[in-house]
Amino acid sequence: MKNKIVNRQPEVGHFIREFRLLSGLTQEQFAAYVGVTYPTVNRWENARSTPSPIALQVVQEKVLQLGEEGHNLLAKYIDG
Repeated sequence: MKNKIVNRQPEVGHFIREFRLLSGLTQEQFAAYVGVTYPTVNRWENARSTPSPIALQVVQEKVLQLGEEGHNLLAKYIDG
């Protein structure tokens, strides 16, 4: 069974921001990293929209690439 990131604001916005900062990326860099635009990341982080299920899957895959830190961050935001 695959983990599912919470898809509710403000939780998802906090998750995206925490992951981005942990990765050491600006919003623009993070947008390029996950394949979306800068304004999209800004809307996610500021609770004006939520990522699509496809975008959340991409983010989750990127989080898991961080190893233990990624797993710990993901566990904090699992929709259980």
